[in-house]
Amino acid sequence: MNPIDRAPSWLGAALMLIALAAIGGCSAPGRMDAPIDYAALLAAPDRSEADRRADQRRKPAEILAFTGVRPGMKVLDMATGGGYSTELMARAVGPSGVVYGQDAPTTIANARNAFEARAKTPAMRNVVRLMRPFDDPVPAQVRDLDLVSFFNEYHEMPRAKVDRARMNRRLFEILKPGGVLVISDHSARPGDGDRVGSTLHRIEESLVRREVEAAGFRLVAEGGFLRNPGDRRDSAIFKSPVPVDDFFLKFEKPR
Repeated sequence: MNPIDRAPSWLGAALMLIALAAIGGCSAPGRMDAPIDYAALLAAPDRSEADRRADQRRKPAEILAFTGVRPGMKVLDMATGGGYSTELMARAVGPSGVVYGQDAPTTIANARNAFEARAKTPAMRNVVRLMRPFDDPVPAQVRDLDLVSFFNEYHEMPRAKVDRARMNRRLFEILKPGGVLVISDHSARPGDGDRVGSTLHRIEESLVRREVEAAGFRLVAEGGFLRNPGDRRDSAIFKSPVPVDDFFLKFEKPR
């Protein structure tokens, strides 16, 4: 006879729960580590033609893979604009996850209207819209996030007079240990710092890194999929004669 069969019923049930927990603990990492087919996600038939056109220059499959976004995650997408990246994150985390789409109350009307129209689509069901300051982007009850994405808008923070040190500390606070902050932006020349954000819509990469690391983050990866050494970085991004040199930095909150 199996020893469990001879044990009191409560003990057998307890042992069974322990066994099931052990099985679940072994299998969960396998699910989390399973590769995500981002190309299939992007091929969803309900995506708009405008977004598909934007894909050609934005390389969203590479971006999503770089962030490591997975089903079930809690994500904050900063400075959402019209919501292109917010929708991508929402599709990636699936119905078991949540995406907070943040933008400042002063965001321009065109971007706000575009986001509101997008928010009516089924792909955005798991998105929570937040109109809050950049240096306090989520309510107090939102914490232990897995990922914060901040795409191509860090250069706008100086013009918006955002306290960047406070903003970065706040992003550090709301991430769980091991959580990730991914920042991308348009590269400025060495020495330009944050002075060309309102004119060239660029920012110096080394400055971003210093400011974010000062909040406690550590740099863990750099993405080169939108790099272009042929960009002289001295023209406004909308008038650049060549594809703009974009940097991607992945930071982690230490465990």
